[in-house]
Amino acid sequence: MASGVTFLSSGAVLVLEIVGLRLIAPYVGITLQTNTAVIGFALAAIAIGAWAGGAAADRHDPRQLIAPLMVAGGALVVAVLPLVRFAGSFLTGADAGSVLLLAAVAVVVPAALLSAVPPMVVKLQLSSLAETGAVVGRLSGIGTLGAIAATFVTGFLLIAVFPSSGILVGTGLVTVVAGSAVWVLLRRSAGPAGRLPAALLLLAVAGSLLAAVAPTPCEEETAYHCARVVADPERETGRVLVLDTLRHSYVDLADPTYLEFEYVRAIAAVTDVLAPPGEPLSALHLGGGGVTVPRYLAEVRPGTTSRVLEVDPGVVDIDRRQLGLETSADLEVRVGDARVGLAAEPPGERDLVVGDAFGGLSVPWQLTTVEALRLVDRALTDQGVYVANLIDHPPLGFVRAELATMRQVWPHVLLLARSPVLAGEDGGNLVAVASSRPLDEAVLAGALLAQDSTWQVASSDEVAAFAGDAQVLTDDAAPVDQLLTPYGAPGS
Repeated sequence: MASGVTFLSSGAVLVLEIVGLRLIAPYVGITLQTNTAVIGFALAAIAIGAWAGGAAADRHDPRQLIAPLMVAGGALVVAVLPLVRFAGSFLTGADAGSVLLLAAVAVVVPAALLSAVPPMVVKLQLSSLAETGAVVGRLSGIGTLGAIAATFVTGFLLIAVFPSSGILVGTGLVTVVAGSAVWVLLRRSAGPAGRLPAALLLLAVAGSLLAAVAPTPCEEETAYHCARVVADPERETGRVLVLDTLRHSYVDLADPTYLEFEYVRAIAAVTDVLAPPGEPLSALHLGGGGVTVPRYLAEVRPGTTSRVLEVDPGVVDIDRRQLGLETSADLEVRVGDARVGLAAEPPGERDLVVGDAFGGLSVPWQLTTVEALRLVDRALTDQGVYVANLIDHPPLGFVRAELATMRQVWPHVLLLARSPVLAGEDGGNLVAVASSRPLDEAVLAGALLAQDSTWQVASSDEVAAFAGDAQVLTDDAAPVDQLLTPYGAPGS
């Protein structure tokens, strides 16, 4: 029993840590700070729990504490779900305060309670000082094995099969049941084991009920996002793909040429001038979302071949079921990390590479570096163009760094954005355009007007001045999360 209790308690903490990160991501994003906060609070909870549990075991009979701690810890694992969802309604945003508070809510108390159990088990198992090393070492190893097993099973199996809410509730209830069983066994085999407060069992039940009614941004939970599709009340065939809390893509089910988002119209304007009207292109898309641009190209340039690299299989499934995506030899979708997909691309075949994997709360840093952009350049023909959707707010540190990085790879880099953004007074989406050949700014400005866009074109010289002495991002040093300002100031 001692080994099982230690294994389960330690494993439950790691399940909470992994799923806790996914639980808070819809509200604060998946960034380096988010990962750091969850891991840091989990480690702090483990340290506090182990310390306090060991001290309590020396002052009280561990047989009276182990079962109540397991039941309380399991009940609070269940309660974490509604607590985070209610708190997330008020703590949305990538600022440090929201990240830290929400991470603390998700992890600290249940992890500390469960981490207090192993030292108490050790205390019960010690029959003489001569066995101290063997007992502590054995149970420490078993606890570590429990944590390792929970990490791999959760990351490779549970998250692929169950939603985060189900994993949390299931883990909590299993721990509650195990704690109740431990109480019964201790009571039978070792005499009085203290009382098991009914309030702890009621807490687990109440947490499960609250989890069912807690507000959630999810219609579906994918491998990376809380996702939902929202109908446009002003356009019968319009659909918006919402990932976490952001409007990510707009798709018109009846008209692929209808482009709602301004940055998508800017990308389309770039594609409009790459070749004579109607001439097919060979395109690679880093990030899929609603697959809006590939559909547009298929419509206005019949025969265009597009390969979409999308990391989230759940998003692709939603595209097929709710957004009318039909793949073919000309429109292929591959599930996987875009950086890995880039490395596998044959050289010199793409007329166009579109980078649209950047979000408002988090950015896949591995696509921003010199090394990644050199892979993009390798995939392009000599006349090919890279067009990337970027997002930032003043002081626009991330955009400036990314432009400086692009200038290390391509001699010609333009920037498309609203005038206040180019002036550094506002933020939002910007579109960078890079190529080894000169790009006609006047023609591109005309294409923007044709797409009903008021965005302006910043020349290569203006981009150089805009980037200034910003840091060039590399695989060795890419502090994207620190450079990015995902939200503007209130009222901006």
